[in-house]
Amino acid sequence: MNESNEHNLGDFSNLENGELLSCEVGNLEILLCRVEGKIYAIEDNCSHADTPLSEGRLSGFQINCPLHGASFDVRNGAHSGPPAYTGVRCFETSETDSGVTVKIENENSEPEDGPQTGFFQTR
Repeated sequence: MNESNEHNLGDFSNLENGELLSCEVGNLEILLCRVEGKIYAIEDNCSHADTPLSEGRLSGFQINCPLHGASFDVRNGAHSGPPAYTGVRCFETSETDSGVTVKIENENSEPEDGPQTGFFQTR
């Protein structure tokens, strides 16, 4: 397990409101997005269809999966309903002059609303 759970990702001051950017942190793909001036970070993988959310569309605080339209809140990773039945991991971020830092609590943890149990899950 990684002793340091804070990772400096670099300068993202040029990331505009409504823009998305995927980056790797260890073995995780993380989606960064800026909404209303704040950077948010969630796992860049739809819990329903195992597809990069970074290929989807951001509308306000909701990111929509490009395959089936599953929607997740970038502030907490929660899903808004079917077709997804679980959320995605959300990561605490901070932005300073030295860049964006993302905090990964437990690298083996699951989203708050339950385990991810499979692809194209119907119930």
